[in-house]
Amino acid sequence: MQNNFEIVNMLTLRAKKIWLNRLAEMREKNLNPYDGHDTVGAITLDKQGSMAAATSTSGLFMKKAGRIGDSPLSGSGFYVDSEIGGAAATGLGEDIMKGCLSYEIVRLMGEGKSPQQACDQAVYPFIEKLKKRYGKAGEFSLVAMNHNGEWGVATNVEFTFSVGNETKAPRILMANPGPDHTTSIAPITQEWLDAYEKRIKAPIN
Repeated sequence: MQNNFEIVNMLTLRAKKIWLNRLAEMREKNLNPYDGHDTVGAITLDKQGSMAAATSTSGLFMKKAGRIGDSPLSGSGFYVDSEIGGAAATGLGEDIMKGCLSYEIVRLMGEGKSPQQACDQAVYPFIEKLKKRYGKAGEFSLVAMNHNGEWGVATNVEFTFSVGNETKAPRILMANPGPDHTTSIAPITQEWLDAYEKRIKAPIN
């Protein structure tokens, strides 16, 4: 407003229908707000070696008023140190915050771990700790990159992410939990991409 930007209602008819349908689902199927969430996280490295990490989230869908998730909290939703690397998280913020996972991944990279080793070492033992303490762990995924441009990812769900640089075109990859605290990573298939596009463009009744 101070810079004369036009004030626009960002709520689309499609989004409103999705919200109304979820309200009905919550009443009829006794769903709770934790049955759906999403965050976009990004880590960048420029030609001068400066790094940045960022998150963008609509927050937990149907969340209670006043809830604050991990996304705006440095060390939880994101963390970066240009001399080491950065990390960003998506998923259930209440659980991610219990481990300060983005900071932990950067700390491990600072000890000499590769981004993939740091992600695996930070995320999977923490998932087991949550399950032991609370009987369950929320869904979450983390991406990381070090100051050399090497990257890593860890997740406890099926998780898609994208990587690219000045020499390699951006590509979409799929990560899944692997055996023995590791992460399985493979390119997405055209079949998966077609199904995804069909799903997000499907009419909302």
